Amino acid sequence: MIGDRLHELRTERGMSLRALAEQAGVSPTLLSQIERGVTEPSLSTLRRLAGVFGASIASLFEDPAAPSVWISRPGERTTLGAPNGQIRYERLTPGNGQLEVLHAVLAPGEVSSDELWSHPSLECVYVVAGTLTVQVERATYTVAAGESLTLDSNRPHRYLNTSDAEAEIVLAINPPTP
Repeated sequence: MIGDRLHELRTERGMSLRALAEQAGVSPTLLSQIERGVTEPSLSTLRRLAGVFGASIASLFEDPAAPSVWISRPGERTTLGAPNGQIRYERLTPGNGQLEVLHAVLAPGEVSSDELWSHPSLECVYVVAGTLTVQVERATYTVAAGESLTLDSNRPHRYLNTSDAEAEIVLAINPPTP
């Protein structure tokens, strides 16, 4: 899993736990817990770690022996935490570094990030159930169940649930966010 891959990348580069933690701006204790599988890193932490390695987040999940056909099953999926820790994304795609598809349920009031942020990708969010509010720079869009919104992720954005019911989404990101 992610801990094994992180350990592999770190040792390939001859980095100590403390050196990687310092470069990524996280504690050595957190890094140790991630490598041992005790805790799952947030999306923000994954971005920092990937940045140290000059790689994409997806590369942290890569399995060199990944099959050309992959089935994603509930209960077996890797999860990612949103930067503020509210939303948990389930990865629906394998870590091959080419495409990231995530599934999430946003409770009323949840947001994908406390602040708008950007990255060099294209995103498409499909609303399975409920209503999603999408902020892109100063504009706000309402996306209802059965609708989708595609955006250039270079523009600062975030996802919010401003309704009183859960919002279930599927999010495709290409290329995966570094």
